[in-house]
Amino acid sequence: MYKKLWLGFLIIMVGSFAVLGYYGTEIYRKAPPIPDQVISTDGTVLFTGQDIRDGQNVWQSTGGQEVGTIWGHGAYVAPDWSADWLHREATYMVNAWAQQTYRKPFKDLDVEQQAMLKARLQKELRENTYNPTTKQLVVSPLRAEAIRENSRYYTGLFTNDPAFDDERESYAIAKNAVKGEKRMSQMTNFFFWTAWACITTRPDENVTYTNNWPPDNLVGNRPASSLILWTGVSVILLLAGIGLLAYYYAVHRDDGEVDHEDLPKRDPLLGLNPTPSMNATLKYFWVVCALIVV
Repeated sequence: MYKKLWLGFLIIMVGSFAVLGYYGTEIYRKAPPIPDQVISTDGTVLFTGQDIRDGQNVWQSTGGQEVGTIWGHGAYVAPDWSADWLHREATYMVNAWAQQTYRKPFKDLDVEQQAMLKARLQKELRENTYNPTTKQLVVSPLRAEAIRENSRYYTGLFTNDPAFDDERESYAIAKNAVKGEKRMSQMTNFFFWTAWACITTRPDENVTYTNNWPPDNLVGNRPASSLILWTGVSVILLLAGIGLLAYYYAVHRDDGEVDHEDLPKRDPLLGLNPTPSMNATLKYFWVVCALIVV
């Protein structure tokens, strides 16, 4: 009996790690590239790949995943910066087009006009303009403007602009969390790159580098059908596995019964004599329980 159980355990472990190894390799191989340069179509160099890498270090120095998140991983005291940047960038661009074409803010346009600008926005943002040969990422002049506008916003938020005092308090960000103009610029470069990965389609695929995350109707980010399918399959398999375990236990629970005569008549833990230091921790546990309830 135990030989079969060990064999089943071994098969599950080998299969699980084989799947993890395969998809881990695929994730590494298809990771969003960090360009050597981000340039606009007029040839202006906006920043470099090293600025993006240094910007990640700057963000980590402020608390990193403890202050907001990137790609959904971290603490939700503050926003997910990749999602926040993406929506602000998209909003800036559609408002600019709305003013140029209709002399109105985007929110004041009728449904047909908004739909046209949304389609234009999604076409521009979702197209992968990274050139693997030159290792350059090319953006339009308007998108370059949006990057600069977003950078001004985050500079005010992470430095000491009094206009952002309430926002900083809500996000638990200290004044001058980032010191130095260059470091601040590098961090916003990193934020842009994380947002770029969220909206840019992978080569020869119709999903983004983050599998269309975060969901955002303005930029056309919606869960792919494959994501919904495999999420459903994984939940069904999990429930089926639990059901099989329960069935196996119900059928075999009488096999090799335990000799109840060997069991102690009283729970050994009830005879525990706590030390003074153990008693002192009771206050801690009661306080923690109260905080969790609150």
